[in-house]
Amino acid sequence: MEPTISDPWGDRFSEAERALLAPFVTDVDAPVFGLRNLPDVVRGALFSRYSRSDKSLRRILLDEFIQAPEADFHAIVALSADAAAHQIVAVHRAEAFYERVLIGYGDDSVAELGGAHVACEGVSNIAAKALEDSRIGISPLEKSTRYVAFNRKVEGRYRYLREAAIMASRHARAYETAMDFLFDTYSALIEPTLAAVRAHTPREPGVSERAYASATRARTFDLLRGLLPMATLTNVGLFGNGRAFEYLLTKLYASPLAELQALATALQRALDDQIPSFVKRAKSERGRAYQAYLRETRQEVQTLAAAVAHRLAEVASASPDVTLVAFDLDADVRVVAAILYPHLDSSLADARALAEAMTADERMRLIRAYAGRRASRFHRPGRAFEEARYTFDLLADIGAYRDLQRHRMLTQERQRFGVQHGYVVPPEIDEYGLGAPFRAALDQAGEVVSAIAADLPEEAQYAVPFAYRVRWRVTLNLREAYHLCELRSAPQGHPGYRRIAQEMYRQIAAVHPLLAEGMRFVDMNDYALERLDAERRLDEKRRKLSKEQQVNE
Repeated sequence: MEPTISDPWGDRFSEAERALLAPFVTDVDAPVFGLRNLPDVVRGALFSRYSRSDKSLRRILLDEFIQAPEADFHAIVALSADAAAHQIVAVHRAEAFYERVLIGYGDDSVAELGGAHVACEGVSNIAAKALEDSRIGISPLEKSTRYVAFNRKVEGRYRYLREAAIMASRHARAYETAMDFLFDTYSALIEPTLAAVRAHTPREPGVSERAYASATRARTFDLLRGLLPMATLTNVGLFGNGRAFEYLLTKLYASPLAELQALATALQRALDDQIPSFVKRAKSERGRAYQAYLRETRQEVQTLAAAVAHRLAEVASASPDVTLVAFDLDADVRVVAAILYPHLDSSLADARALAEAMTADERMRLIRAYAGRRASRFHRPGRAFEEARYTFDLLADIGAYRDLQRHRMLTQERQRFGVQHGYVVPPEIDEYGLGAPFRAALDQAGEVVSAIAADLPEEAQYAVPFAYRVRWRVTLNLREAYHLCELRSAPQGHPGYRRIAQEMYRQIAAVHPLLAEGMRFVDMNDYALERLDAERRLDEKRRKLSKEQQVNE
């Protein structure tokens, strides 16, 4: 029997609404579906709105695009029965063409020429992390925990995954009780936390009520998101090319978790309606062989790792949350040689010898010139900075991991979500006198996770709240470090990952002060309302846009 995914949002469309939606989605009912007959500008705007809304994608498309007069939707998509029919014919012709190319040349890169937008609705955060773990070829956009409250119920039940193996086990009742307690606590603390945030950070003169309300709500949800378990249902919008989707499908099919296997089946179906030629290998004999390879290697490595893990008691030691484990001792020379190389008519070995022969002052001037007069963090140094590499071991709450996982141009791999490293309670929660209920919900969930893990170690991850800490490793080059440390230390960022970005910068600067010198936009300050400046800028953009519209009219 084929696994299924149910609709978690309780959306019910009338026949008239279904008729309006049908030309633009591959399925009006399924929780995993594709978009079609829509220009890229509409798809981009739709997914952008998706991440900031509690609605399903189809409901947003219907209410805020198709039926919104100001959207001028019908003019943008040139909707007509003939146009839709011609587009479908064109798509099939294109698929037939690519099918011939694939058969004739067998070049996997051809699959990068076809792309698709897919919405995955009502998936757990475990599944969302699996979708977002793809580094190249897929761009995900997930429902935000900062702008959307996660306390709404559907048919009297909170929206979290009742994972099949857990619900069939002796832990079912304890699991639901712990998850409900987390969501009850989250819901109960929203209003008192919001009131406390506002009391501790009153609105300043010149700040609009809209900006203040948005910033204080974002701060409230940031403080409370640690109560959300990994089973929390969310939405993820994906855009990617066929080659990347094929690899993603293969990994999902090979997962030990039933939800991810069901997601693979649903995602395959949605992609088969859009780019079938590019994803067919995921379910072919070749794809099944790859899936078997992934399963077998994972199982064998787990067995061998378990056989030696007991020795950790002999060598284990306490470590800080951010640890620079390894770096290139000759990074300055490597970078200088790479800077020189495109300006020489010599080999890389000669460039390296020249870099080694240069004085420290000469190398310093060259590196400074290469970093240049950066006026903003968007002025990124060139590829020579990719020659210096750093490996970090990170330990932080899952909420921070979720944000930092999104970076693509690096290597990162995490350990299993669990409760063995304890949890993080934001200092403000204690300051507001809300620490006792916060901890009570986390402690109960932690006990349930430990009990489930004894029987179902993989499935136990669903019950782990975001406040618990996870360990993961990151290897990145200096160029990516500039991007990560400057972006993730920005004032509007969450305090959890801002501290990690700041500490990574400190440790890189400690070992390579000259190379880190150009990181001028790492913000080392703390802020009471991280989003306030961003909301102020949004107000200013709105005022400018309003003035421009008035002039045009």
